[in-house]
Amino acid sequence: MATKPLSMSLFPFSLPHKLRNPNPNLLQTIHLKRPILIVCKSTPQLPAEAHQTSPIAQPEVQGTGAAAPTRGELFLERHQSVAASALVLNTDKNTKKKKKKKKESISDSLRISTGVASCYGCGAPLQTLEKDLPGYVDSETYELKKKHRQLRTVLCGRCRLLSHGHMITAVGGNGGYSGGKQFVSAEELREKLSNLRDEKALIVKLVDIVDFNGSFLARVRDLTGANPIILVVTKVDLLPKGTDFDCLGDWVVEVTMKKKLNVLSVHLTSSKSLVGIAGVVTEIQKEKKGSANVGKSAFINALLKMMSQKDPVAAAARKYKPIQSAVPGTTLGPIQIDAFLGGKLFDTPGVHLHHRQAAVVHSEDLPVLAPKSRLRGQSFPKFQAISGIMTAGDIRLNGLTGFSLFWGGLARIDVLKALPQTCLTFYGPNSLKVHVVPTDQAEEFYQKEIGVLLTPPTGKQRADQWIGLQTERQVHIKLDDKERPACDVAISGLGWITVEPVNQSLGIAGSNDEEITEELILSVRVPKPVEVFVRSPMPVGKTGGEWYQYRELTEKEAELRPKWYF
Repeated sequence: MATKPLSMSLFPFSLPHKLRNPNPNLLQTIHLKRPILIVCKSTPQLPAEAHQTSPIAQPEVQGTGAAAPTRGELFLERHQSVAASALVLNTDKNTKKKKKKKKESISDSLRISTGVASCYGCGAPLQTLEKDLPGYVDSETYELKKKHRQLRTVLCGRCRLLSHGHMITAVGGNGGYSGGKQFVSAEELREKLSNLRDEKALIVKLVDIVDFNGSFLARVRDLTGANPIILVVTKVDLLPKGTDFDCLGDWVVEVTMKKKLNVLSVHLTSSKSLVGIAGVVTEIQKEKKGSANVGKSAFINALLKMMSQKDPVAAAARKYKPIQSAVPGTTLGPIQIDAFLGGKLFDTPGVHLHHRQAAVVHSEDLPVLAPKSRLRGQSFPKFQAISGIMTAGDIRLNGLTGFSLFWGGLARIDVLKALPQTCLTFYGPNSLKVHVVPTDQAEEFYQKEIGVLLTPPTGKQRADQWIGLQTERQVHIKLDDKERPACDVAISGLGWITVEPVNQSLGIAGSNDEEITEELILSVRVPKPVEVFVRSPMPVGKTGGEWYQYRELTEKEAELRPKWYF
C-alpha cells in the first residue's frame, strides 16, 4: 500500500508521541504506515483560518505516552467510523429507490407477475387442479411448457372452447351474468383497475356506438383519474347506410365534452373492417406515456394487425394475441402485449355494468343483443293489422297516442301524448322485433306472448324465471323544432329510439295549429337495473346530415376541444 504524506493542516499535538518532529520544516517528509482516520463526533469541522486563529476550538486531545489510545482502540474506532459512513450511504440509496418507485408508470394492479404464468388468451392464472375453472391446462402440458420456459404460449381450456363459439360466462356479482358458471365477481375485476387513477398511463377507452350511453362509464374519472384518454368509438360500420361521419364525429365530441375528461382525440373505428385503426396507432405511438389500457380484445387484434405492417414487434405479438368472443367477461386478468418498440400494451378486463341489458338476460340469449349486420331503423306507426289487435284506421286517426310498443321482451314504450305525425324509429339488433298493441291490452298481451313472440327471454322455462319490466320512467319531451328529431331515448345495452315530432312521409293527415301540442309524453318500462337515457339525437342515415346543426364555438372552446378522426 502506497504511503501518503501528512497534510499541512494537521497540528503537531494531534500526532502520536513518537511522530513528533522538532523541526517543522521537515514535517512533509514524515510518513505513516497507516493513515489515521479522524472523526468529528458532534462539532462541525471549522475552516483552516479558524484553526489558525482559534486553537481553543480544536478537537479534544486523546492523550500521549501512557494515555495514548491503544492499537485495538484505534482499530475499533476506525471500524465504527466506516460503519457510520456505510449507514449514511445506505440511507441515500434507499431515498433514491423510493423516488424511483414513485416514478414507475405501471401500477401494481397491472404489473404482470413473473412468478405466476397466465393464459395469453384471457389473462387467468394457469392451474392444473380444477378443469372447469378458467386457466386450466392438463398437468402434462403444463410441466412440458414449464420445462422449456414456454408457459407464456399456453392457452387455457376455457379459451379453446370460446374460440369455437361456446358461450361460457365467468363473471358474477353486481354486473355479472346469470345462467352460467360464475368464477369471478364484477367487483373483483373492477378492483384490478382501482390503482390506475394513481399511475401515469395513456388510456385507450372504447365505446360501442350502438350502446353509446350504456358503454360510456358514468364515473369513468374514478378509474382514469387525470390520465390522458384516447376515445375509440367502435362498430361504426353497423350504422345505417348514408350516415354522415362529419356530423357523427362532431356529435360524439359534443357529448364527450360534457363529461369533462382529459380526452386527447376521438377516433371512429371498426375492428372488423379496420377503418380508423391506423389513426389510433399513430396517436398511441406519438403519445407513448405509459401503458395503453383497453378492454376490447377485438380492437387489440385489429390494432396488432395494423401495427404489424411496420413494426416487427407487433407482428411477433400477433401469434399469441388475446382471445376474442361474443361472451362478456372473456378477459379475466391484465394481459401484457409487447406491441411496439419502447412500450407495452395491456388488454384489461372490461368494467361490467349492472345497468345494461346483458346483466339481466340469460347467458344463452346474449348473442341476440350483439348486432351482426348494419342497423335498419324500424319506424312506427306502420299501417297494417297485427294479430287482429289493432287496425290501420286507429293509427291514421290518432297516431301512436294510446298505443304500446314492445321491443322484444326487454322494453315497453307507452305513448301517452303525441302528435298524429309523431314517428318513433328503433335502432338496435335486427333480430329484436317491435310489436304494437293498444295500451289497454298491453299487459295481457305481454303475459301471453313473453318467451314466445316477445323474445328474449327465449322459451317457456326462461320466461318463467324472467324478472319482468319492473322499472317505469316517464319521459317529457319539449318540441322546440318540429322539423328535426326532438331527442333519442337510449336503453342501456339495447339501442335507442329516435323521436320525430312530425314526420311528413307518414301520410297522416295534418292537424290544425290549435291541436299542435308543445310536449310529448312517453312511459318507458325496462327490467329493474337497466337505465334509460334521454340525449340529443344522433345524426344517422341519409337524413341525419340534413337536419344536424353544428354549434358555433369560441376561440377558447375550439382550442380545448379534442379533434376527431375517421
